[in-house]
Amino acid sequence: MSTSFTYHCSDCGKLFPAGGIVYLCPECSAKQQPQQPPKGVMNISYPFEALAGITFEQLEKTQFIDLLPIEHSANLPFLKVGKTPLYNISRPDEEEIDHGLYLKDDSQNPTFSFKDRASALVSAFAKENDINTIVAASTGNAGSSLAGMCAAQGQKAIIFVPAKAPKAKLTQILMYGAVLVPVNGNYDMAFDLSIEASHRFGWYNRNTSYNPLTIEGKKTVSFELFSQLNKHLPDRIFVPVGDGVIISGVYKGFEDLLNLRFINRIPTIVAVQAEGSSNLIDNLGNDRFTMKSAKTIADSISVDIPRNFRMAAQYLSNYNGEVMRVSDQEILSASAQLSRTTGIFTEPAAAAAFAGYLKAKSDRQLTQGSENVVLLTGSGLKDLNAVQSLLSIPEAVSPDIESIEKFLNGKV
Repeated sequence: MSTSFTYHCSDCGKLFPAGGIVYLCPECSAKQQPQQPPKGVMNISYPFEALAGITFEQLEKTQFIDLLPIEHSANLPFLKVGKTPLYNISRPDEEEIDHGLYLKDDSQNPTFSFKDRASALVSAFAKENDINTIVAASTGNAGSSLAGMCAAQGQKAIIFVPAKAPKAKLTQILMYGAVLVPVNGNYDMAFDLSIEASHRFGWYNRNTSYNPLTIEGKKTVSFELFSQLNKHLPDRIFVPVGDGVIISGVYKGFEDLLNLRFINRIPTIVAVQAEGSSNLIDNLGNDRFTMKSAKTIADSISVDIPRNFRMAAQYLSNYNGEVMRVSDQEILSASAQLSRTTGIFTEPAAAAAFAGYLKAKSDRQLTQGSENVVLLTGSGLKDLNAVQSLLSIPEAVSPDIESIEKFLNGKV
């Protein structure tokens, strides 16, 4: 059974007791201005003093229930969420490297994306509170994830998506039996409309950062990394960034471990954004957020107004995080290299993190003997159209061995 927890506003610091549905801080969100990231995003605190003496192994054995805002792990979906592979890679290209590289492959989650970590927790909370209908806005992954978790739990999912979202993701949503609401607009429009609809119809909203449980679900990746690395910390973790929730979750997980004194530092987290959608890192340190329209092949991190900008900016500042921009061409090249050299086929958003690692490696930013993790957040099968420019499917050959021999000449 979970310990008690408290919500606190990441802007004003006001505390709110657990109980019922909590979204944004009412006082801070009331001051919201147009074209600005949301104010009053909530963070969750646990009574770490009450957990003094508990071991990491004890927490791990109970699925970290004492560090999650639900009562019982039995209320999580039966699908296997988390505990994804961490691969040690010695040759990410043609040459061996003088540092450590680990790939955390969250495409191995049930709906093939990192978003299952958040959706599973939101679904469990809904189950404990007798909520049957959950709504979300998504470019595809969060929507298909919520749809899948709700299907496993016998809940109803309603998913708002930009009409131009990748067909594979829309197919997933529909196959899981969710109600799909295509919006003739971008992700930000779908996000705002889903919140308005949740108010109008009384639905529970899963939206990233708007619902503080999304950050709590995503932080579990940090617990797993700590476990899989035998309770050692990596030097750098490369994270693809759009809304800023995944990177906040990574920070939050390590911060929880820091508060429990299992670790004495936070790894350097590298926020990697596509050049065409870098609104979060472009605005770090600015007095006022300035938006530019996002345009990138990496649709999962294509965001005009990062919904968790304020919290992500705080974490990056407090723990000396690093930032990096990569071009669409670098993303596609990284996707192809990752596939060829490791057998892991990721979607462009995930490949952005690997592109960030490759750029750091090329610029000699990685010291000899350092340990580096790349967070791979989604399967390449989610968006096949994105990589078509890299491919040329051969013409069919005649069914005789001479034609085969001619076809293979120079290829093998």
